[in-house]
Amino acid sequence: MTEDEARERILSTAEELYYRKGYAAVGMDELRAAAGVSLRRLYALFPSKTDIVSAVLQRKHGEWESGLTGAVAAAGPDPRARLLAVYGYLEDWFCTDDFRGCAFINAFGELGGTSPEVAAIVREHKASFQQYMAGLVVEAGAPAALAAQLAILAEGAQSTAAISADPQVAAQARAAAEVLIEAATRA
Repeated sequence: MTEDEARERILSTAEELYYRKGYAAVGMDELRAAAGVSLRRLYALFPSKTDIVSAVLQRKHGEWESGLTGAVAAAGPDPRARLLAVYGYLEDWFCTDDFRGCAFINAFGELGGTSPEVAAIVREHKASFQQYMAGLVVEAGAPAALAAQLAILAEGAQSTAAISADPQVAAQARAAAEVLIEAATRA
């Protein structure tokens, strides 16, 4: 197995285990065994658990951005439809069998108080989402304050759906977003 193959296997396995069981619950030995690599190789590629968690979160960030921008692009040119597509993307995600909430919120909850590196990655990810929403709001010609409101609504939907195991939270968030968008663009 090449170094790239081992790295990919470790990251894929870590992503799945951390999301299913939690970041703190998965030790390096369990990760090594599940990935099918030696402990020596694991530590050669990732000197610490924080290095693995950071790499996993960077991957998740790329997956999130790709999925979200794809869903928004598929909504077409209408700025309002593009804003609402965010909630359609959430609904699709919430309906997956393995949905367990936002990996970033989960990581921050478990590790944010003890790992400044993880906290910084989570903050960067959330800031990136806020910036993306701000761009969509500008396209819609709405006041800048709407971006934070819609982003907070999406973040709350992620947490609520994870806790309640109810994907309909996304439809409820979309309905609330429609009210906010209407009020903001009417003003």
